[in-house]
Amino acid sequence: MRRQFLTSTTALVLLLGAGHAYAGMDEAKAFLDKEIGDLSTLSRADQEKEMQWFIDAAKPFAGMEIKVVSETIATHSYESQVLAPAFSAITGIKVTHDTIQEGDVVEKIQTQMQTGQNLYDGWVNDSDLIGTHWRY
Repeated sequence: MRRQFLTSTTALVLLLGAGHAYAGMDEAKAFLDKEIGDLSTLSRADQEKEMQWFIDAAKPFAGMEIKVVSETIATHSYESQVLAPAFSAITGIKVTHDTIQEGDVVEKIQTQMQTGQNLYDGWVNDSDLIGTHWRY
């Protein structure tokens, strides 16, 4: 009975840990096919080399979770709906990218500043608003 339990437990741990093993070049190639295509000045081989660099650089951080927020505009919606899931699939680093109204972003930043409580790991800001959210 104990041996069966250990075998089952070991199999379960391997299956759960295997989620990170699937992150990598297959996901990167799928992303390049779907989102980049022939839009890059880089050759496909160079694109894949660059993706491999990201995959290798991310290995020590596989399994990490990062939470970011941005205001709801088309660019940030694309980042949230397409780029964040692709990054997670390619690197094994889970990114949660919330999009909320600009006033709510300011409120979250102010709350974090006032309380010292880390609500988000990152803030994605539209370039024309850089510096305007820190209003104190």
